[in-house]
Amino acid sequence: MRQGEVWVHNQLAGMLIENEDGYVFCYDADYLKNDSAKAVSLTLPLQSKPFESRYMFSFFDGLIPEGWLLEIAHKNWKLNPRDRMGLLLTTCRDCIGNISIIPVDL
Repeated sequence: MRQGEVWVHNQLAGMLIENEDGYVFCYDADYLKNDSAKAVSLTLPLQSKPFESRYMFSFFDGLIPEGWLLEIAHKNWKLNPRDRMGLLLTTCRDCIGNISIIPVDL
């Protein structure tokens, strides 16, 4: 199982978890209480119920580099281009925009 904290504008917004059944994204309870909380994407609206998917959520998959940047990640960190969670956790600590994914060591 691998996990990443999802940060929006330097606030912990939730957790993305990869387990044997696929992926789970859940918003942090304190984040949901904040009046200025914003959804990480239109496809993941603010709610207390976890989102579950057999495959990586398209929003998070879209944060992963493509093309020559993906090739650099593959060569420098020896990452499998098919390991979407590994790529997300390694390359998306400082994404373009307001989202950051910080790996959680278990």
